[in-house]
Amino acid sequence: MGQCVTKCKNPTSSLGSKSGDKESGSKSHKKGGSAGGGGHKEELSAPCSKATSELSNGTKPLEVTVETPIIQAMTGDSAKECLDGEGLSMRRIEELFCCYKDEQEDAILEEGMERFCIDLCVDPAEFRVLVLAWKFQAATMCKFTRREFVEGCKAIQADSIKGICSRFSCMLLEAQGEENFKDLYRFTFQFGLDAEEGQRSLQREIAIALWRLVFTQDMPEILEHWLDFLAENPSGIRGISRDTWNMFLNFTQTIGPDLSNYSEDEAWPSLFDTFVEWELERRKKEEEKALLAKEEEGRCTETECTPTTDRLETEGSRGSQTWGGH
Repeated sequence: MGQCVTKCKNPTSSLGSKSGDKESGSKSHKKGGSAGGGGHKEELSAPCSKATSELSNGTKPLEVTVETPIIQAMTGDSAKECLDGEGLSMRRIEELFCCYKDEQEDAILEEGMERFCIDLCVDPAEFRVLVLAWKFQAATMCKFTRREFVEGCKAIQADSIKGICSRFSCMLLEAQGEENFKDLYRFTFQFGLDAEEGQRSLQREIAIALWRLVFTQDMPEILEHWLDFLAENPSGIRGISRDTWNMFLNFTQTIGPDLSNYSEDEAWPSLFDTFVEWELERRKKEEEKALLAKEEEGRCTETECTPTTDRLETEGSRGSQTWGGH
């Protein structure tokens, strides 16, 4: 899908480092003394040491301590950023969030989400975005709160667009695990609800789209027939409940493609009973239609390939006239 291009570049900020003032070199102090009838010259010891000898006049010289300035080496991002225990930059995650954040609300909304997906080189409606929302534990479609974004980046160990792109393959592989997929599947139902309106069931059209999306990596054989059933019965199916959504995963895992082991006596939602009846009737009609087409094809083949007796006699008489006498 091409190389990911990040529109938002993290600004490089440098923290001013404090360095001590450099001390000048040590100086020698000369003191003249009269005792002993001669001049007394006393030199101070080297830097970082203290002169302790007394002068000839009984006074102590000025104690001078010269300390070598300590300059702390600060290199790279470690001096500029606050890193967590895993080496992620919290500053870069926050800055990345701010690149797409809405001006009025402290969250990434539809417009910012679109730009975010463009930078990730993904389509907002594709499976990878659903998996990313699952890892971020997003509560609403087309929206990442600051907390969801920051905690999500920490969960996938990425603090940049390039880092998130590099995690997609691992996330897709992780989603294939049985328990992980079950968690992703149940997350998808909640993700499709409109939390602001207090929805408790999915709209039929949204449910169809989400079913097709969540089964992207491993599509059950019965799925397309189930979705056709939902699409062709709009009046009888106004919404998909959480129970129906969750039970459909069990249905795909336990009921064979031929539906022979389905029983209405088991605790399936009533919608499944209607679907199985509809699907068996559809298959029966298809079989009858295929049988009629085959019979019609056989009759046409027999008519074209098997000459009649009258036709043979006529062709025979024509042959006699051609090869007969004058």
